[in-house]
Amino acid sequence: MLYKSADDLKDRYDIAVIGGGLGGLTVANVLAKKFGYNVLLLEHHFQLGGLAAWFKRKGHIFDVSLHGFPVGMIKTCRRYWSKEIADSIVQLHNIRFVNPQFNFSTTFDKNDFTEKMINVFKIDKETVDRFFDTLEKMNFVDDQSKTVRELFEEFFPGRNDVVRLLMEPISYANGSTLDEPAISYGIVFSNFMSKGVYTFQGGTDVLIKKMQDEMLKNGVDIGMKCLVEKINIKDKKVDGIVVNGREIKCSSVVSNGNILSTIEELVGKEHFEEEFIKEYKQVRINNSSCQVYMGIKEGETIEDIGDLIFTSEEPTFVAQKLRDYDTKSRTFSVYYPKTRPGLNRYSVVASTNANYEDWANLNDEEYAKAKEKLCLETLECLEKFLPGVREKIDYYEAATPKTFKRYTLHRGGSSFGTKFEGLKVSMELDKHIPGLFHTGSVGIIMSGWLGAANYGVITANKVDKFLFEEGEKEKENEV
Repeated sequence: MLYKSADDLKDRYDIAVIGGGLGGLTVANVLAKKFGYNVLLLEHHFQLGGLAAWFKRKGHIFDVSLHGFPVGMIKTCRRYWSKEIADSIVQLHNIRFVNPQFNFSTTFDKNDFTEKMINVFKIDKETVDRFFDTLEKMNFVDDQSKTVRELFEEFFPGRNDVVRLLMEPISYANGSTLDEPAISYGIVFSNFMSKGVYTFQGGTDVLIKKMQDEMLKNGVDIGMKCLVEKINIKDKKVDGIVVNGREIKCSSVVSNGNILSTIEELVGKEHFEEEFIKEYKQVRINNSSCQVYMGIKEGETIEDIGDLIFTSEEPTFVAQKLRDYDTKSRTFSVYYPKTRPGLNRYSVVASTNANYEDWANLNDEEYAKAKEKLCLETLECLEKFLPGVREKIDYYEAATPKTFKRYTLHRGGSSFGTKFEGLKVSMELDKHIPGLFHTGSVGIIMSGWLGAANYGVITANKVDKFLFEEGEKEKENEV
């Protein structure tokens, strides 16, 4: 049996990982593969992946969300997963911007953006070079008070079109606005600028299957449909978990769930000091997404219109408008047969940022009408790139913030975790309760596949250090 039920689990593990998103999968694999720990991974859903998800309908396989990540994912997967996974990562070469301010294709890397900024936007080369140099030097010890807005005003004053080019894709990727810390933008953008945008050839289902097989090979126990109800604390330290009503002992717990839900629901605020409670209460949940999945009939084809298309009818760029209920801005991710070799099917996934509040309080009838409106507006927009495509589509379906909340349990259906202040709370959780750790999409800078995986690696090393020190203490006590 690949997966275990709660009844099949052992009574004790070294580490329990709560949540099977990419951060949770990576921390579990590293702790088992590199350090040799007895690891339990628990997922409440019936499939692994978190927001790295997929579903099947009428012969189609739809990837959930827009799976573009920096080239660094190749190195991370090769080092912490397998060469086979790393070798399946390929570049997306045709990224398009279509809006009232500009219309062109790009390879989405530093060289091409430099050329566009100089020749299309008429920015002098010295300013462009200085901008990229500033971003590349950004790190966590820098001043975090400067906002993205102030950064752009310093280099490109009054140039909303340039801001749109540089900011819009990142807003789509992690929900950030111009009022976030500049560092949260700079590091993410620089990662993409190194060598462009990449994706996983074969689809998310193939990727997660390969990750699952790697974890099982390395001895990770995987519990599916296993809802963790409580993290037990004893003598101010982690003592174990309660999953589907059953208590399991463990020396350490890594939560891959929402950081606020981890603190309030799984642990309980009573276990934290007042100063920490004040700090975590300042953490803001990030926004969510809507998506429309469109499948092309078997045997039908569509022309190559690009891999990612950032399109908008808004006259200028306003980050908040990207998530308006009636937004005129969306991204199309086009899946050709080359994306899923052997399937020989085409599909398109459209994504818009969204506010949970716009969807949460609709009654059933209003909700159904709102989803159909979203689908029809998306189809109308897609036909501008593929005239007559509606006749070739045999299935479409929408997901909303309510959908994401249902399947991920994220507060507000957040697709991007928390705002920047959540990162410090996440990274310092173990300082307040020894043995308690967190990994996942927090603080904007950790958003996306690469950030989630790398944060899993960081957390795995912290867990190993903690367990090693605890082992040394036990030896001293025995002596």
